[in-house]
Amino acid sequence: MTEFNRPTPEDEAFNDIEHQAKQRMAAVNAAFDEQYPIWKRNQVIEEVATHIEKLKGFGQDTVSSLAVYIRGMKK
Repeated sequence: MTEFNRPTPEDEAFNDIEHQAKQRMAAVNAAFDEQYPIWKRNQVIEEVATHIEKLKGFGQDTVSSLAVYIRGMKK
């Protein structure tokens, strides 16, 4: 490694913080998935999309686009 691409102490500290944040996020996601299974999440998203399609006061294209966007949130 040359001196130009050698990580500085600041780079190493940032990488450590980033690594710790990723570990915490993984733990949060695992706990969330245990409490709210994916099938239940998808069921709720579908229910929301179905109700969105019944909205009045917006154009049909707008409502349809919003419903498609919401359905795209399924895992």
